[in-house]
Amino acid sequence: MKKLIILSLSLVSELLLGKPALAEINADWLPQNINLGIESSADLTFDRDSQTNAGLNEVSFWLSTNSDSRWQFFSEIEIEDPISWDNQQKFNNDGSTINLERLYLDYNLSEKVNVRFGKFLTPNSRWNLLHAAPLVWTTTRPMATNWLFPIRTNGVMVFGAVPFEDIAFEYNVFSEVLENEEIKDQQLRFQHVYGSRFSLKKTVSEIGVSVLSFREKDTKQNYTMFGMDFYTYINNIEVSGEVFQRLRKDSKDGGSGGYLQTAIPLNRIGMPNWFWITRLETLDRPDDGHRNRWLVGATWRMKPMQLLKFEFTGGNDPYPDAPRGFITSFALFF
Repeated sequence: MKKLIILSLSLVSELLLGKPALAEINADWLPQNINLGIESSADLTFDRDSQTNAGLNEVSFWLSTNSDSRWQFFSEIEIEDPISWDNQQKFNNDGSTINLERLYLDYNLSEKVNVRFGKFLTPNSRWNLLHAAPLVWTTTRPMATNWLFPIRTNGVMVFGAVPFEDIAFEYNVFSEVLENEEIKDQQLRFQHVYGSRFSLKKTVSEIGVSVLSFREKDTKQNYTMFGMDFYTYINNIEVSGEVFQRLRKDSKDGGSGGYLQTAIPLNRIGMPNWFWITRLETLDRPDDGHRNRWLVGATWRMKPMQLLKFEFTGGNDPYPDAPRGFITSFALFF
């Protein structure tokens, strides 16, 4: 474990210093048609409800095939919290774990139909599909995308896209086959997961609707969840959001939540590749009560896959993975 952590830290540090580590790896030993990507992020958090902490959040290795075959493979192995720091324990790796985040095979039946087998991100949420740190504007994740539905599904999915002039109709229909037993601390446990998401997508906009059925093991309740998500651009301002409503089997309220986020480019005031970020979000779980958060901050896109983020967050009452205070982070993918 320690050797793998040291290797991961050395790879990240070499790329931060501009050394061609990845190019050497690809040229030296990766077979043809095999792609390797490495994603990582580090943050510093001044949480008003807890102690100051910092650390390398994760080092993820993405391995995929790129060939003319109908079969394609993808896997993501993550070293979580390889090194962290706080006021009490100083530098440590006590919470470090190795997780199999994704592992699946895709089979291309036709131009419009594909089948996926394995462990994949549950596709009922746009944020959930884009959650990797270099692909999102903020360090913190909206609460509703973390505490209302299963983040991953072990099973089978049929997906594809049907073009209509300048619009594409995209669909995902999926079902759990094997219950996910690899649950991290504080994560909710789900079973009997199945659902679908349908969306209309243009070059710079998308709107999607989803329905998801599952059982939450901690509450011992069956839920049906309806969702809607979108993103678009208004005068070069990116506007995105999601909303979810869960219903119990007896049609009573089972929880809800959502967020609305904007990313405003600051090039007009002489700050190219900087974006002003705002977000309002809410989460309501019957057993936990109502939570809300607001966020303001700025993100510098140093390179297409290197982001430096600064944000202030606030709201009512503490909640796991939703700090209130100041957070800064750096994320990259190579």
